[in-house]
Order: sequence, then structure tokens, then C-alpha cells
Amino acid sequence: MDVSEWTERLEMEREQKDRFFASHPQSPIPIESRPDFETLDYFPPDPGYRFELPLHQHDNMETITVEDTAGNMREMVRWGEFRFTIEGKQCRLQAYRTDPSETRLFIPFRDATSGRETYGAGRYLDLEAEQHLTGDGDWVVDLNRAYNPWCAYSEHYVCPFVPPENRLQVPIRVGEKSHDGRQ
Repeated sequence: MDVSEWTERLEMEREQKDRFFASHPQSPIPIESRPDFETLDYFPPDPGYRFELPLHQHDNMETITVEDTAGNMREMVRWGEFRFTIEGKQCRLQAYRTDPSETRLFIPFRDATSGRETYGAGRYLDLEAEQHLTGDGDWVVDLNRAYNPWCAYSEHYVCPFVPPENRLQVPIRVGEKSHDGRQ
């Protein structure tokens, strides 16, 4: 896919999400705030943050326990690790599964923008094998698709915190920014 086609698809996905958040009954935007909601705030698309990477699957898929915003403990299986370079710095993000039988990978992360330009508790990235696994066996890890958990929009939602091992020291200035000053 060329850059203009990729950008157009990303912008279309963002517009669809904005329409959902503005009017759908299951939107995380509180109903009293929806009349004032126009759009989420995003960084401009940057193809330099889209990677096709091998998943370095762990030999010992350890189960970790992560606290969520309501104080509950959740278990996730540390499935593998993605390795990439941003601004000349080596980065690693762990990919998790909530159930070993599922194919979806969950990548929660924080970075140098967290609490400043983006939601302080971090952002998420979901990878579905059907959509993000290439014919070569690599995964499309597109940080432009990083999104805020729904607890960033309303206290009525509960979201897992980012494990310390997924805290990047570099800024990731793509994907969603913080919403309405909630950081």
C-alpha cells in the first residue's frame, strides 16, 4: 500500500470513530457531553511509525497480573515482544493475550508524551491476526493507530494500566492525543 492510500484509509478510520463517539449509544463520551463533541484530537499521520515486524515469541509465556483503574487485578499472558527503532533509540514493546487460545495481541504502552500530550495512563494498540499479520509472518505494528482506552473519556469505564515493561522513553507523536484535557 502506498503512503497516500495508507493516509487516506487512516483518515477514514478516524472519521468513522469520530461519528461513533458523537452519536452511537455505546459511545464512551458521556451523553451530556455529546452535543459539544466534534472530533477526537490526533497527531498527524506519519508512515515512519508504521512497522512490519517479527513477533519474538517468548519461550516461557508468563502470566502477569496488571491492576486496572478500578483497583481490580487482571491476568494477561506475555506472548511476545516487538523490537523497533525510533529516533535512533531501540524500543521494545511486549504483546499480551488475555487468553492463550485467542489470536489478538494487545499492546498497552506509555511514552514520553503520556500525561502531557496524550492520556497519562497510556494508550493501546490491538493487533488482529486476520488484519495485521503479513504473508511473510510479520505483524503490522502501526503506532498511528494508538488509541486512548475508554476510561480516558469517562470514569464509568475500567481499563488495565500499562505494565512497567511497556513504558517507552521516546515520544510517540502519532495516534490519539488526550481528550478535553484529561491527562
